[in-house]
Amino acid sequence: MAEININRIKLSQLRALVAIAQTGTFSDAASQLELSQSAVSHAIATLEEELGVSLLSRGRQGAVLTPVGQEITNEAAKMLALLKTIGRKAQDAKGLQAGLVRVVGFRSVATHVLPAVIERFRQQYPGISVSIGEGSDVRGAEEILRRGEADIGFTYLPVDDAFDAWELFRDDYVALLPMAKVPGQAIAGEPLTWEQLTALPLILPLPDDGCRYNVDQYLLRHGQVVTPAYEVKEDSTVVSMVRRGLGTTIIAKLAAEPIPEDVVVCQLPAPLQRVIGVITLANALQTPPVFAFLDTLKATWQQKTSIL
Repeated sequence: MAEININRIKLSQLRALVAIAQTGTFSDAASQLELSQSAVSHAIATLEEELGVSLLSRGRQGAVLTPVGQEITNEAAKMLALLKTIGRKAQDAKGLQAGLVRVVGFRSVATHVLPAVIERFRQQYPGISVSIGEGSDVRGAEEILRRGEADIGFTYLPVDDAFDAWELFRDDYVALLPMAKVPGQAIAGEPLTWEQLTALPLILPLPDDGCRYNVDQYLLRHGQVVTPAYEVKEDSTVVSMVRRGLGTTIIAKLAAEPIPEDVVVCQLPAPLQRVIGVITLANALQTPPVFAFLDTLKATWQQKTSIL
């Protein structure tokens, strides 16, 4: 018995066999493959000759697979599916050779989270550019994504069903006090009393800032009516004013970093956190670079938090 030379089997022959199994006739298979019926007949005849077995029974009911023909057709279908997978992987790789990922967030994320992610991303995908925008406020990222002007956003969770979201980390709010004017008996790292927190003028962000909203709601929940002495846009300016002894502030810890050594950090009388998450527009058709950036973000931040 002569040994079968599988190197002589062609993909066109396997495609013809699978098409006949799917359509039931040579003519319909030819139409599906956009070939002549004689070309399909020749492909099956040469395949049967190479394998040395009968794959199809021809009759009035059309072409019917023989038992061995059915087994070979099943394997041929798997091979053609794998071929599609190969093509898809190659296409995805081509899509990662160039492109743009548009990211929008707020200052503390852009300063403390994104640089390490972008560094790692550029090492893996040097041909893909990353643009970083900043919303008018912390919720601005959501509106920018809705308008299709960014691919990935950073915002406070929760968000509505228009977005796919996952939690990145939780950031505690703290009180910063000037070292030279720490209220009596206040200890760094320990909770303040409400009297100690309000003993100095309060420095807060502008009213349209997301952190300001969180702080206002926090004070309201605890029955504290406090009018800020100063309203400031930039986090760095707030910290600098505290250093100068102009007052105290309630601020998310990440937004205050790096915290100067001559500023005292205390816990609030009651805990307050902001939940920072990553969002994409739900049901949007994302590009391979966007998926690659999200994977890099998850891997980089998990590594960073484990180190911390």
